[in-house]
Amino acid sequence: MFLLLGFSDMSISTQASLFVFFLLSYLLSWIGNGVIMFTVTLTPRLHSPMYFFLRILSFSEILLITSTVPKTLQSFFHGGSTITFIGCVTQFFTFTVGAGCDCTLLTVMAFDRYMAICHPLRYTSVMSVVVCYSLTMVCWAFATMNAIIHCVLLFSLPYCGSHFIAHFFCDVPPLIRLACINTFSVEVCLFILSTTTTVLPPILIFCSYIKILTSIFHIRSTESRRKAFSTCGSHLVSVIIFYGTAMFVHLRLGNPFSPYNDRMLALSYCVIIPTINPFIYGLKNNEMKEAIRKINRNILGLQN
Repeated sequence: MFLLLGFSDMSISTQASLFVFFLLSYLLSWIGNGVIMFTVTLTPRLHSPMYFFLRILSFSEILLITSTVPKTLQSFFHGGSTITFIGCVTQFFTFTVGAGCDCTLLTVMAFDRYMAICHPLRYTSVMSVVVCYSLTMVCWAFATMNAIIHCVLLFSLPYCGSHFIAHFFCDVPPLIRLACINTFSVEVCLFILSTTTTVLPPILIFCSYIKILTSIFHIRSTESRRKAFSTCGSHLVSVIIFYGTAMFVHLRLGNPFSPYNDRMLALSYCVIIPTINPFIYGLKNNEMKEAIRKINRNILGLQN
């Protein structure tokens, strides 16, 4: 049995503010990502590869935030939250699958934009339904395998010391601190594994964007250029936020950060990103907004 201390070391007023922040973020993430999934599913005009991957990303974001926030909300009422060893493994596995899927989906979405802008004549044939489903399966398979390896490396360590986790969920840094053996070899393996998921994908993404930006500057139509910049800009902002924080947190050996800093950094990719991504990607998109309005009109028409 572990005890997730959460933010119990902070003042009552700070904990109250954090509780409201976590609760509102969780609700907004479910609403925003849920609206995107619902709208894309019900709108035939949005049945394109870009929105197909956006719908999968929204599901991944819900999985990511749901793996951590409910247990965190519980901890505010009890000065911490108990979690079994199996529960800790399950939470970490679910979180890592969601994060891994985000990593690979963002890369696939960059490839989709590359094909749409740099090779528009081949786009339909290359990004077929079969290819989209195949890429999605690869994303989930990679995320699952990555999570399994992480779990085997991390939870095979002997935790014979304190069972108090100075964090709001079962994450790598606080669990490494609890191990009662030298963890350098495990940390090296986790570092190498994290490098493949948080360094290689952004390299591929930015290589794609060099080609994309070159192609955009050759587009003569101002409206087409503006639309391309808008679509790619949203994706690029999300990539920078997600990978920036992920690399900052996980690509390090040893424990140079305090538990307080670990928790604050974890807030960005565990809570903030799944909350703001629906607004960065979909809900400010003109096609998405028009589809939402149409669904609302249809619902109101049925009620009348």
